[in-house]
Amino acid sequence: MTFDPNELPSIAVYKLLTGAVIPRPIAWVSSISPEGVPNLAPFSFFNVIGEDPPHLAFSTVRTNHQAKDTWNNIRKTGEFVVNMVTEDVVEAMNKTAESLAPEVNEFEWAGLTELTGHKVKVPRVAESPISFECQLVHHYQLEGHQNGGAVLIVGRIVLMHFAEGLLDDNYRIQLDKYHPVSRLAGANYAKLGEIFTVKRPV
Repeated sequence: MTFDPNELPSIAVYKLLTGAVIPRPIAWVSSISPEGVPNLAPFSFFNVIGEDPPHLAFSTVRTNHQAKDTWNNIRKTGEFVVNMVTEDVVEAMNKTAESLAPEVNEFEWAGLTELTGHKVKVPRVAESPISFECQLVHHYQLEGHQNGGAVLIVGRIVLMHFAEGLLDDNYRIQLDKYHPVSRLAGANYAKLGEIFTVKRPV
């Protein structure tokens, strides 16, 4: 079957893309409002995009042309933290996906612990083994949308946090201690499965 995305409703395009492009890492993004209210929400349109200097990117939808609290906070403060999601925090992560009023602190809502950022004012999730403090460097709103589109957010990583014991002596993450979770389609998620090695040609 062949589909022209311009001839499909946006929900169909969403289902096709999120079902095909899997697994996707999850950015559990914490931000803070100018009034000092922390916010926390997951985004699976996310990845690292460079290491020299280190940058990552994620996108957030604008349902009914309304921006989410995450983007409202980031564009006003210029800061955010990406916390990585593991098996231990899946339920809490899912709880923070609920649409809540801007004045609600999702850390408290999900029973999570705030740790003060070192280079940004945004708190990170203590229960996450890896967190990246970021400063906003670029954003781009997708054009030609039907229902508000999405905003691509690019951040420069200014500080990285890794839990004690997670790395070996050569900066490699020990997967048997990390236990990351990825996003599939619908309500489905995945743990790491069988790992195999394919060496790149010299």
